[in-house]
Amino acid sequence: MKVFVIDVAKCNGCYNCQLVCKDEHVDNDWSPYAKPQPDTGHFWMKLIDIEHGSVPKVKIEYQARPCMHCDNAKCIEVAGDGSVYKRNDGLVIIDPEKATGRRDLVDSCPYGAIYWNDKLNLPQKCTGCAHLVDAGEVPRCVEACATEAIKFGEEEELKELISRAEVLQPELGVKPRVYYLNLPKFFVAGEVYDPDIDEVLEGAQVTLINNETGQSWRETTDDFGDFWIRRLNSGCYTLKIEKNGYQPYQVQDLKVDKSINIGSIALKRE
Repeated sequence: MKVFVIDVAKCNGCYNCQLVCKDEHVDNDWSPYAKPQPDTGHFWMKLIDIEHGSVPKVKIEYQARPCMHCDNAKCIEVAGDGSVYKRNDGLVIIDPEKATGRRDLVDSCPYGAIYWNDKLNLPQKCTGCAHLVDAGEVPRCVEACATEAIKFGEEEELKELISRAEVLQPELGVKPRVYYLNLPKFFVAGEVYDPDIDEVLEGAQVTLINNETGQSWRETTDDFGDFWIRRLNSGCYTLKIEKNGYQPYQVQDLKVDKSINIGSIALKRE
């Protein structure tokens, strides 16, 4: 069974995957898997950017979003008549003949991966470049990825990567066959300084503790007095900052439901 494994940390936002998908499918008829994709409005491989934090502590991460080719695909369930089907290799296909007029299929996908083609009166989406796979090749997005952030192959061959990966919205229970490494999490960042001399403080010990689980993270401020504590889940945390010769600083009940730039934190001398 085929799978995609996408490493978000390797993606540099070049948009090659999105562009070559358009190049492969616009004005090209790959029946029986897909009719031509329209020039505009469709992104069968869509690259989205996710912005975290606030200036000057900002990170932008990119996430490639094809069809998830789910084992329990909602589109197959809603279609109910074979107009959407799963191939033996795991790729989910909308039959361009049988699905004509089935606009209801657009809303069946919880990931928003199905688009409506007004001209052809047809729902369409990523096919995993099934026509290329049949020829022993890989999908165009995989072939064009300069950083090798997108991998495609047999589940068994990629099992080591899959063991470290996640799927989007696992609570949906649709069992996606697109796996992600290094999905964006939240961060807490800030800057520590001495207000008496108006200088940043290098080497301050920063500790963040999850109030519910007790899990802790420790970082040391760098040459610019900055600290970044990354890959956090949502929750309530306690932030502690300590440095010899200074009074400890503490914030309790720090709510993390997005990435947070604490800003400049002044440590008072003892």
